[in-house]
Amino acid sequence: MDDLRALYQEVILDHYKRPRHFGALEEANRRAEGTNPLCGDQITVYAKVEDGVIRDVSFEGMGCAISTASASLMTEALSGKTLEEAARMHSVFHRLLTAGDEVPDIEGLGKLEVLAGVRDFPVRIKCATLAWHALRAALEQSDEPVTTE
Repeated sequence: MDDLRALYQEVILDHYKRPRHFGALEEANRRAEGTNPLCGDQITVYAKVEDGVIRDVSFEGMGCAISTASASLMTEALSGKTLEEAARMHSVFHRLLTAGDEVPDIEGLGKLEVLAGVRDFPVRIKCATLAWHALRAALEQSDEPVTTE
């Protein structure tokens, strides 16, 4: 179990130090901002959606290792997914972090499973879910900034 935890920490640190899909997406047709006032994380999520498919997704901002790694992993996982698949992944990811001792059905999350350890630190759940809430707002074309409070 310690080897698995070390691997998870390595993946999180890698995505924090070298986030994937980081930066504004010039051809985006969806955008939303999010903040976590508790720790100061700020993020903007961009998506290019065509025919119900997320053709590309990126993010920019500043945040803690968990927030940045979660956003990076999310962008990798969602590129090419339909809006329905993205909504399902959001729901499954949220259950992964909030299920407590119950083992949720997390089929299809792939690398996102590395963030399961966050559920042991309830105050960090908001860090891990910030990008996902911002993405949902972007996909719904909401003009309201997202906050974890």
